[in-house]
Amino acid sequence: MAIDIIFDGGKKVNAVIDGFTVKTDQALHSGGENSAPTPFSLFIASLGTCAGIYIKSFCDQRGIDTDGVHITLDYVYDQAQKIIVKFILIINVPADFPSQYDSALIKSASLCTVKRHLNPAIENEITIVRPT
Repeated sequence: MAIDIIFDGGKKVNAVIDGFTVKTDQALHSGGENSAPTPFSLFIASLGTCAGIYIKSFCDQRGIDTDGVHITLDYVYDQAQKIIVKFILIINVPADFPSQYDSALIKSASLCTVKRHLNPAIENEITIVRPT
């Protein structure tokens, strides 16, 4: 699959993927217009959305409603090395989400194709959170 990268003025650099345009820009302090996510933000989002499709598929296969399920993704950035050293993925589920699926849901999220392409030295922490 080829992806075309086009320059759209200023610091805007866009990707055309299968007829879809994914727009990026830089923050104001980096000379951009802050009109779209940065490429780095999209990289992070790709990990979260990839884990999300694995979670959604797991739930769909078992007839589990995903209303109220969402992912919070954060990371730890090492300023000295200038790299991410840890991803923190929290799977937020409603109180009535069947707890017997917690470990399987975590395993499903960890199967994400994007994650499998990351440096194995990057720590990944995946947890389930329910409202109390």
